[in-house]
Amino acid sequence: MNIKHICFDLDGTLVKSDTTIYKATLKTLERLNIKGEIPEYKFIEMIGMHFNDIFKKFNLDVPDFQKYIGIYKKLYFDFIDESKVYPEVEDTLSFLKNGRDLKISLLTTKGQDQAEKIIDYFDFSKYFDFVMGRRERIAHKPSAEPLLFICNELEIDAKDTMIVGDTELDILCGKNAGAITCGVTYGYRTKESLIENNPDYLIDEFSEIKSLMSE
Repeated sequence: MNIKHICFDLDGTLVKSDTTIYKATLKTLERLNIKGEIPEYKFIEMIGMHFNDIFKKFNLDVPDFQKYIGIYKKLYFDFIDESKVYPEVEDTLSFLKNGRDLKISLLTTKGQDQAEKIIDYFDFSKYFDFVMGRRERIAHKPSAEPLLFICNELEIDAKDTMIVGDTELDILCGKNAGAITCGVTYGYRTKESLIENNPDYLIDEFSEIKSLMSE
């Protein structure tokens, strides 16, 4: 492999954040007096999808999505202490960052401002050359557009990029962009569902990226 750039997903890849996301979602819907059943296990299986798509799955009517997001982003940090960094993430990011001619980026469906705050909270900013959250007029995963945007900003070809994530959205985004894809099995999708999307690599622990980069 001639990888010059690794792009990481956030939730389910770097950080186990399902409890934070679930509780912030319920609290926001409660604030807006929007009622509906959202079983936690089903919700967790959808993490990574855009909220609009998740709400459709649960037949929830959220008439003012921007108002929802504004409240959600504030409430999110009331539950941030329940989010935990996955094992070996810090050590592996440090390994990739130090002494290697390698660019590292983040791609998440969270809003740009929220993504930056979360990265700062976990003291990850020092590892990333570019942080890409949801931005106006740029499609979200599985579209190739956000990954190609990152590649353009870093002046690196997509074919020299590996995207690492825990959902089909990450794998399809990478494939659509012509990048190398790596699925992680410890996140919010089953190993079987990831295999169905045929990633180039599949890892069970985050630290296995070190071995991939040493091949």
